[in-house]
Amino acid sequence: MDTLQAVEKLAALAQETRLAIFRLLVEAGPEGMNAGAIADAVGVPAATLSFHVAQLVRAGLVASRQESRFIYYSTNFAAMDDLIAYLTDNCCQGGQCLPKTQQADTVAKRRRTLAKST
Repeated sequence: MDTLQAVEKLAALAQETRLAIFRLLVEAGPEGMNAGAIADAVGVPAATLSFHVAQLVRAGLVASRQESRFIYYSTNFAAMDDLIAYLTDNCCQGGQCLPKTQQADTVAKRRRTLAKST
């Protein structure tokens, strides 16, 4: 990931509603949620949801798929992991970080969970 890609992803997340949507979709896992359920959970009208989700899709953080007459959105976990890796790439200037962060454990745990579910 280059700097411009990281900036685009961070800019998409730098808004309260979009961050809430993204976090909700992370919790939903790889199957994602339909647009109506997301709008209800976040408390925004459908048109507002559409605007914000479009920003997340454009940044590559969220993917969409249509099933019947419903649109489902899900987190692009690979893009999220790439962003986290980019942000922590030069952590502690290449030295060992103390103490080990919980986030690193969480990413590894999620990958194991996703591997088991597929």
